[in-house]
Amino acid sequence: MKIYKMTATFGKLEHATLELKEGLNIINAPNEWGKSTWCAFLVNMLYGIDTRARAKANELPDKERYAPWSGAPMSGRMELNWNGRDITIERRSKGRIPFGEFQAYETATGIEVAELTASNCGEMLLGVERNVFTRAGFLRLSDLPVTQDDALRRRLNNLVSTGDESGAGDQLGKTLKDLKNKCRHNQTGLLPQAERERDQLLNQQDSLYELQQRSQEIHRRQDRLSQLIGDLENHVLALQYEASLADAQQVKQAEAAQQQAEQTLAKQQAVCDTLPSKAEIQEKHRQAQTLLDAQMELQAQISQLPPIPQAPDIPKHYQGIADIVAAARQDLDLHKKLENHRSYQNRGVLIAMLVAALIFIISAVAAYLIPFYASLYLTWGGIALVVTGIVCLVFMLLRTKKFRASMNEIYDRHPGIGIDKWVSDAENFAQQAADYQQQLSAFQAASQELESKKNALDEKINAITGGASLIQSREQWEQALSQWDALSAARRDAQQAADHAQALQRMAKVAAPAPRPDQLTLTESETQAQLEAARFQQRQLQLELGQCQGKADSLGKESTIRARLDTLNRRIARLEDTYYALEMAQEALREATTTLQRRFAPRISKRAQELFSKLTDGRYQQITLGEDLSMKACAQGEDNLLPVQWRSDGTIDQLYLALRLAVAEELTPDAPLVLDDALVRFDDKRLSTALSILKDAAKEKQVIVFTCQGREASLAE
Repeated sequence: MKIYKMTATFGKLEHATLELKEGLNIINAPNEWGKSTWCAFLVNMLYGIDTRARAKANELPDKERYAPWSGAPMSGRMELNWNGRDITIERRSKGRIPFGEFQAYETATGIEVAELTASNCGEMLLGVERNVFTRAGFLRLSDLPVTQDDALRRRLNNLVSTGDESGAGDQLGKTLKDLKNKCRHNQTGLLPQAERERDQLLNQQDSLYELQQRSQEIHRRQDRLSQLIGDLENHVLALQYEASLADAQQVKQAEAAQQQAEQTLAKQQAVCDTLPSKAEIQEKHRQAQTLLDAQMELQAQISQLPPIPQAPDIPKHYQGIADIVAAARQDLDLHKKLENHRSYQNRGVLIAMLVAALIFIISAVAAYLIPFYASLYLTWGGIALVVTGIVCLVFMLLRTKKFRASMNEIYDRHPGIGIDKWVSDAENFAQQAADYQQQLSAFQAASQELESKKNALDEKINAITGGASLIQSREQWEQALSQWDALSAARRDAQQAADHAQALQRMAKVAAPAPRPDQLTLTESETQAQLEAARFQQRQLQLELGQCQGKADSLGKESTIRARLDTLNRRIARLEDTYYALEMAQEALREATTTLQRRFAPRISKRAQELFSKLTDGRYQQITLGEDLSMKACAQGEDNLLPVQWRSDGTIDQLYLALRLAVAEELTPDAPLVLDDALVRFDDKRLSTALSILKDAAKEKQVIVFTCQGREASLAE
């Protein structure tokens, strides 16, 4: 098969196209260009996308990893040549299923290629399963080692040991395994099925025997219960006869009680005939109770009256004054006037004293300076002036004494009270006097109102009691009411006694003696409880007997079960013989397969050794390939074969490349050989040799080399 062109909407690729040629194709592109994406696209176009794969730790399935970045549906087309026919295959998304739609047709005519389907396309075109192609003809740097795979192992084994890839040996092994599993596989297969059926029949046989034993026991218990029920029913009849005798005695006692109640009723009726009617007594009793309540309420109101208010004591200086506030204000005004007059008077006295002193001084000086006769007149004039001044001074002193007398009189009317508090003190006392008058008026009004209520209440009491005590009258009416109540009670008792007697007469049972002697001592309730329990047990036993019979019928006849057991035992013996024979055949096949497996390694190892020797310029002449495809190599100058872990990374890559090419030559001769950065760790010399080997391989098949460096292209040229 050869690929001409691929067009992809896949991952980062958006309607991208990659054209290829026959032979060796070297595609040089930088990292993140899409080389690995093209490789994945090639595989998934051939084999389809696994839509059942789920994401794992650090690993995404292809359906998620390569979902188009643009959000467009995943799609692709591949133009190729297969068996001389130019064919185009297309895959596109179907709904939410990536690559869910497949089409294959001839490129030139568009005629459908019916033999290619979505599921077999890769295997038909390449001749191998997906796992074989990705492990043999598809080389990545990350997975150069050839890992063990059942499909790869099977093809290598069949190819080397039998010369073809039909898988007859594996098919025979699978057939033997299927036949053995058909006989027994864990708890499934014909043999376990027969054994389970045998165990089931044995259990049925045991269950049938147990049901028979259980049915016999139920019959015995039913007989005992029937005897017990008969005794209990006879005891019930005996108890009913005793109860009928007790009922007759109760009826007789009830009739006597009825006569006694009727006599009591007649006596009480006679007493009530001498009394007023019950309605009249109830009305008077109600009125008395109402008046008594009103009387108690009035007494409570009287007891709650406040005491008579006490008149405030009148101070001596306020006695005999009608309006003490006006008098205090007049005294305050008079005090102000006297204070003003005293200031004026004091100034006059001072002036008079100064004038008198001045006149005296002038007279003395004149008498001393002026001649006797001349000064005599002046002296008498001065004396007259002095006398006048003294008279004025005396007058002023008298006026001052009168002022002080007036002031003392005012102070005496307000003893011990400051001048600024005369009016407020008078107002306080006037307010006390007014409050007293108000309280006294309220007390007198309340007292008069309560006295009026008391007089009116006394008149009402006298009207219904006729002057007797209200409490005594109420007690008499209560006694009369109790007589009427006693009459009602007697009438009710008589009626109840009559009803009771009639009810007992109706309920009295007449029963005959028990048909046979009664030995039981149970009460009626105990008898009924035991009888009900025995009948319930009888019903339960009957139900259980029916269930046993139904189960026995469902289990089948004992003879049928025994015959089926004989048949199953013979079948189990035959199946066990077959199972052991299959085990022996399987063991023989495993031994033969192991022998054949040892034969494929030398053939692959020989070709891989030739390629590895060429790649290393003859340094490594010997390699071995184990049954699990593990590699060992021996270099020149070394005595032992060493595992590949002892070699450098580049040498390991070259060793596995040789093995991959050898496996690809054997298993995928028609499939393209794809390398994705598989040669990046080769030095220039070994890279040149590898390219030479790939050119030789390209003569037989298409080789596609993806690389991120330009060495491959330049060396190939």
